[in-house]
Amino acid sequence: MFNKAPVKLDKKTKSLISRLHAGDIAIIMHQDLDEVAANSLVSKKVRAVINCSKCISGRYPNLGPSILVKAKVPLYEVLEVDLFDKLQEGDVVEIRMNQLIYKNQNLADLNRITEEEIGALLKNAEDNLSIELNKFIDNTLEYAGREKALILNPLKSPKLKTQMKGRHALVVVRGKDYMEDLRAIASYIKEVNPVLIGVDGGGDALMEFGFLPDLLIGDMDSATDKCLQKSNEIIVHAYQDGKAPGLHRTEALGLEAHVIPAAGTSEDIAMLLAYEKGATVIVAVGSHTNMVDFLEKGRKGMASTLLVRMKIGTRLMDAKGVNQLYNSRLEAKHFLWLVSAAAIPLIIIAAASTHVQIFFKLMAMKIRLFLGR
Repeated sequence: MFNKAPVKLDKKTKSLISRLHAGDIAIIMHQDLDEVAANSLVSKKVRAVINCSKCISGRYPNLGPSILVKAKVPLYEVLEVDLFDKLQEGDVVEIRMNQLIYKNQNLADLNRITEEEIGALLKNAEDNLSIELNKFIDNTLEYAGREKALILNPLKSPKLKTQMKGRHALVVVRGKDYMEDLRAIASYIKEVNPVLIGVDGGGDALMEFGFLPDLLIGDMDSATDKCLQKSNEIIVHAYQDGKAPGLHRTEALGLEAHVIPAAGTSEDIAMLLAYEKGATVIVAVGSHTNMVDFLEKGRKGMASTLLVRMKIGTRLMDAKGVNQLYNSRLEAKHFLWLVSAAAIPLIIIAAASTHVQIFFKLMAMKIRLFLGR
């Protein structure tokens, strides 16, 4: 049983995150809850999460529910009642005996997701993985035929203030382990000073580390207003027909923005733009590179990403997981080595200096006198 708490609800989890406060109950509609969304919910210290969709559908082994349960955040499903029609943001509810109580009435019966249930669902999902992989490969090959113009033709890119020719470019996507990877390469950013390209929420990720994006690229559905206002230049990724829903948001904030109509994902466009503008090295953080990454993004294939990576080739360096490559800790033996190394020049000086030798002899005499010897 929980004390009464306010609800915050949104059918787009990433849109909800910025409005959450510690102690809120988050109501989402997120089939196959992914790791990035789960970690964001945990970081907000929510009281509980209620999902109006299947947390694990069985299509593939998504790990979001496991993250919430291990963090001791109660996770519930409610599939028979549309809470988005029943509640408004800020309504105060109570979870009592797996029932959602609102104004002293049972609004919905809840199913609390346990660690044991998650284990069984993930086992079934792993068994179905080969079937999903077969579909994913077929879709990738089908879409590749449609989207090959993305790499065969030059990108319709605008003239930018930001110069990339001959420089490194860092493309940051708010994907799996992006925080850990950014932390691991923070010294690289400070020393090399690459062009900083945030892809939607990746711009906010850069700002969390004290860096301002040189370019912010995306459909602008997850970047904060602060990030939009602080970014040096904004590029709205539009559909191939030129429609750019994200442009309305920049205009509402009174900001200027370029528009690039193109197929593929916004991170594809960011990498391709860096390539065509002459960046010598393109470092990707938080990018999506495998089937699970793309299924979590709601994409049935990865044609454009495969094609773009084929085109930019050796210029691309993927920083995904770099934080796990080298994780050193200061041990006692390291401290002893440091002390020993510092003592060596002192010993040499003492051996060569007459004054130091006299000082130690006097100290030895005082100690003997004190001990009465």
